[in-house]
Amino acid sequence: MTALDRIAELQREAEAAIAGATDPKQLEGLRLHYLGRKSELPMLLRGVGSLDPSQRVAVGSAGNQTRKQLEAMISAREAELAGGEIGERLDISLPGSPPAPTGHLHLITETRRDIEDVFLGLGFSIAEGPEVEHVEYNFDALNTDLTHPSRARTDTFYIDDATVLRVHTSPVQVRAMIAQPPPLYVIAPGRVYRPDNDATHTPQFHQIEGLAVDDGVTLADLKGTLLAFARQIFGEDREVLLRPHYFPFTEPSVEVDVSCFNCASGYLRDGSLCPLCKGSGWLEVLGAGMVDPNVFAYVKDYGYDPESVTGFAFGMGIERIAMLRHGIPDLRLYFDNDLRFLRQFGAR
Repeated sequence: MTALDRIAELQREAEAAIAGATDPKQLEGLRLHYLGRKSELPMLLRGVGSLDPSQRVAVGSAGNQTRKQLEAMISAREAELAGGEIGERLDISLPGSPPAPTGHLHLITETRRDIEDVFLGLGFSIAEGPEVEHVEYNFDALNTDLTHPSRARTDTFYIDDATVLRVHTSPVQVRAMIAQPPPLYVIAPGRVYRPDNDATHTPQFHQIEGLAVDDGVTLADLKGTLLAFARQIFGEDREVLLRPHYFPFTEPSVEVDVSCFNCASGYLRDGSLCPLCKGSGWLEVLGAGMVDPNVFAYVKDYGYDPESVTGFAFGMGIERIAMLRHGIPDLRLYFDNDLRFLRQFGAR
């Protein structure tokens, strides 16, 4: 059998096999069998140089033409099989695939709304204010001394000498008193900014502050309000503890602890120290106190005479509340956008 005859025979075999291929994997096997580097047709073409000169042109031409035809046939058959697969698998009369989950509220948003719901139920309303705030409202109106460390440029983001990124949502309390005479019951949620960044501090975080002003408001009213809050957020068995502290805008001032919901009196059932409260039996959750008369004096012309009204104020970090509720060890997890973390906290 001459080289020309063998090329013709290989072409017939290959064309029949390619036409009968039923899947892409089989077709790839045929391509390697007939056109692969070590297959017979390429070997014949590489041996053209050893043929009689009178045969070289004819064999080379026939071999190259056959190779091109087989390559084209394989490509065409690939397209046919791909179209066939789509046709077999897709029925356009069927409903589409289920949509991907649309997501859920971020844990910070969810916690904020839970806290808001508690205080709305207690008769408070929600007040908001600008995040770029006047130094006057951020510090001066809140009885913050000129030498207080928070006024330093290392502790606060200054836009210019008279403007800052607010360090707390307390300025909203001042704005609310200017806008409305007593009685006043408001909470002020929102973003605040401080130049800190570690496992328990971030440059931007979220607070909710509250203000209640009326005739005869006392520290007992503050404790009762925060006890109701603690039991709604952390569980019906919670108690609160007020510890003396200092804040420029309240007098007296207190730190507020809630009884640990992870243990009994600081120890777990196996006798080991509770890792959440570190054996104290209490968890610090927020700061509070009775509104300092100097704060009322700033808004005296708007109906807040310190001789006739009293009030209490409190403030908490939303990230802190969420950390305690869910056992989150690092604040930065909130902002890493790692779906493995975020998907743990879907809507309840």
